Amino acid sequence: MTNGRLPETLKSKIQNSLRLRRALGLVWQSAPGWTLASIVLLVVQGLLPLASLYLMKLVLDTTTAGLAAADRGAAFRQVAFYVALLGGATLFERLCSSIAGMVSEVQSQTVTDTVQDVLHSRSVAADLEYYESSQYYDTMHRAQAEAPYRPTHIVNGLVQLAQSCLSLGAIAGLLVAFHWSLAVVLFGAALPGVLVRLRFSQIMYEWQRRRTSTERRAWYYHWLVTNDGSAKEIRLFQLGDLFIGRYRALRRQLRRERLAISARRSATDFGVGVLATLAVYGSYAFVAYRTVQGQITLGDLVMYYQAFQRGQGFLQGVLGGLAGLYEDNLFLSNFYEFMDLQPKVVEPAQPEPVPEPMRQGITFSHVNFQYPNSQRQVLEDINLTIRPGETVALVGENGSGKTTLVKLLCRLYDPDQGTIAIDGVDLRQLATADLRQRIGVIFQDYARYHLSARENIWFGDIHQSPDNGRIEAAARQAGADQVIGDLPHAYDTVLGKWFEDGEELSMGQWQKVALARAFMRDCQIIVLDEPTSALDAKAEYEVFERFRQLAAGRTTVLISHRFSTVRMADRIFVLQDGRIIESGSHDELVRCNGNYAHLFEIQARCYR
Repeated sequence: MTNGRLPETLKSKIQNSLRLRRALGLVWQSAPGWTLASIVLLVVQGLLPLASLYLMKLVLDTTTAGLAAADRGAAFRQVAFYVALLGGATLFERLCSSIAGMVSEVQSQTVTDTVQDVLHSRSVAADLEYYESSQYYDTMHRAQAEAPYRPTHIVNGLVQLAQSCLSLGAIAGLLVAFHWSLAVVLFGAALPGVLVRLRFSQIMYEWQRRRTSTERRAWYYHWLVTNDGSAKEIRLFQLGDLFIGRYRALRRQLRRERLAISARRSATDFGVGVLATLAVYGSYAFVAYRTVQGQITLGDLVMYYQAFQRGQGFLQGVLGGLAGLYEDNLFLSNFYEFMDLQPKVVEPAQPEPVPEPMRQGITFSHVNFQYPNSQRQVLEDINLTIRPGETVALVGENGSGKTTLVKLLCRLYDPDQGTIAIDGVDLRQLATADLRQRIGVIFQDYARYHLSARENIWFGDIHQSPDNGRIEAAARQAGADQVIGDLPHAYDTVLGKWFEDGEELSMGQWQKVALARAFMRDCQIIVLDEPTSALDAKAEYEVFERFRQLAAGRTTVLISHRFSTVRMADRIFVLQDGRIIESGSHDELVRCNGNYAHLFEIQARCYR
């Protein structure tokens, strides 16, 4: 120990041990009954090989003795008895093997599904901030690639390891009783191969970590040429061959490097295998020599020969199992690296209730914010108040910070400085689930769920029954009811083309469905970020006529580049480079003849 610190090797062993314990705990929690069944079966299967070897010896020795017996009928009956016992032991061994295979399959599927559930839950719980980081995508990619099957590998490896240890212990005792040198050769022949595997497992693990980004880039080109979002542009701009070529080049690089590692491993394995083979067949010769000298019987010869042969297999199973555990443990660190990501948006220990109804309103006080891994200040010294029941609009060029303000209000991020409060209560003192339940939001990059039209709207408030009238009412308020009514199965029609019998919608129609999702929630704060950007003028007018009724008595935040939408707001805030540079009603801002008036004039000129 140096300067109070653990040596790196000891630290690494402790970390490996802790990861292994976490993996075993996860497996036990996932399938305790099946895990217990595996343990019982491994004990039985571990001891059966020794019984089979001894019965084979008895068959041969009894047969040899029977050749010189006076009553060969009696001798045969004795041989037949041992043969029947050997056959029964073999059948029982196969039965146990079949049951163990079924148990292993059920256990594997159960553990895999549980790990996928954990991955999904952790992905949903991860802060939005992580999605701004390429390192997060690397971590998530490694976790998703390895985690679903690595815990099962560990379980199967431990079961096989324990079974092999039991069998090896029995076989080793038998060989030592014959001559201690056979046990030495048995272990010496298998050990170098395991050391080779350990070494190359480490090499492969380090290579995969270095090449995660390359793997993801190759997957990205694959996704581009196979998904519907980019299909039109790829054909119009003739990008298919370009992206396929880049994918092929990246895969070629990865394949070349992986094959180089495999070639080195195969060459080393062959060299070690030659030495092991010489040692093994030398041992066979030694057993045969002792038989010829009359020191052991023919039955002993076969028993020791098969014992050595099986012992070698069991030892390779033990050492290979240890190597496999080491390898799985290395790769399982990717899963726990993802699982151990710490949230940046921290839930309060004792959350305050969300003020309802609001009496003072929403206040932003000296709020500063910049996205992780970015040097640009997105919001700087933001101060504004939104009164209860007021409709405010946020206006500004792209990148001025409008949508970021909404993300902070929904507590998808916390400000770097300053506070955001509802009726004087800091958002950081509220439970995020309670806060978000009281805000209805539609972002400009809304989701398009390839599920039924009913579910697409119901997702706006899943606490409501999917069969009540609120879904149809929300669709009418958003102008989506006619769109849905024209579909083959109305609200039960699957939207999009990913699944059978799906119906694709235009962008404007999708946006109406997304609006209906926002209108589904009965909440006191409504946020619409570019809510009508894909709608024509008539549809936009109809939506906002309904929206005026819906927003009555509610606090509303509008983000829009269309001044026909913005004019309905009680107050308008103009943002530029993350700062509020103007505020007031539409008429007040036009009279000021500032930035807002200039933007309004440019847009109005297009309609004259």
